[in-house]
Amino acid sequence: MDNRLLEMLVCPLCKGPLELLRTGTTRELTCHADKLAFPIRDGIPVMLESEARAYDPDAQPQTPTPTTTPTHTP
Repeated sequence: MDNRLLEMLVCPLCKGPLELLRTGTTRELTCHADKLAFPIRDGIPVMLESEARAYDPDAQPQTPTPTTTPTHTP
């Protein structure tokens, strides 16, 4: 996402600043005041309250799930 665009965007609810959050292949704009994360789909931020998810900025990041299955030897 273009940094200039990110600087212009604000939370649609409180008009506070947003922060870009990257987790794996997912990108979201987060509002710490409202504890919401707005999705970015096809490079376009979806700034609708109905599309946002609850976001806890104090939560520990989740550990990625391994993509390979370990082999067991008898």
